[in-house]
Amino acid sequence: MSNGETMLDLPAPSRNGTPLPAPPSAGDTGVAVGQRTAALIPAFDCARTIADVVRGAARHCEHVLVVDDGSTDDTAAHARQAGAEVIRHELNRGKGAALRSGLIRLLAQGYTHAFSIDGDGQHLASEMQRMLDASRAAPNAIVLGARRITEDQQVAPIKRFGNDFANWWVSLAAGREFRDTQTGFRIYPIAATLELGVQAERYQFESEVLILAARRGIDIQTCEVAVFYPPPGERISHYDPWVDTYRIIVTVVSFLVRLRT
Repeated sequence: MSNGETMLDLPAPSRNGTPLPAPPSAGDTGVAVGQRTAALIPAFDCARTIADVVRGAARHCEHVLVVDDGSTDDTAAHARQAGAEVIRHELNRGKGAALRSGLIRLLAQGYTHAFSIDGDGQHLASEMQRMLDASRAAPNAIVLGARRITEDQQVAPIKRFGNDFANWWVSLAAGREFRDTQTGFRIYPIAATLELGVQAERYQFESEVLILAARRGIDIQTCEVAVFYPPPGERISHYDPWVDTYRIIVTVVSFLVRLRT
């Protein structure tokens, strides 16, 4: 696993066919052709949790890449000390931009799949193996970790409403039902995901991926996973249930309008 921090400002692949970096051949890497999965952690001000997330991901993936999206704390330093490769956006650009930067970086390094994990500690490393098994059984599929929230876990009603509302809109645009469109616990086939040409920079990225993938016939599979929700006062979350849900709906409506014109 490589260490070090790189300042990165990668352009978004366009829908007009901007070339993407080709993965190295087996001769370039010394690794046999096959599925290679790296962990991809978009992070913003996660200094308190990022080291444990990195160490957990490293137990299941050969490489961990953290994209520090303009953090104002020591997220990058803690991630690097835990063994991750770190690239950094100078300014906060949004989760979608961080995911895109990471996907482009991993493709150039020869990885075929990216296991996205949020940096706030919500996702459990113990749930990764089932997701990896599902991905290996269906390597062309996007695999979603649908969060299983138990009765003893406290989730704000507005956040539940926002997730349910977003699920309805994204399912409508995608033409199929999804249980959890906002989960950040996913495995992406990297090249196919980048070829979708997703333009969203913030949380809408994860919704737009599902809509475009479903409409273009990419397999999308779901695994139910447990999650950890700390007490409300200890949670790190940058998802605004009003603003970000609104952005998702605008993305969906724009897609539906284009579909009908």
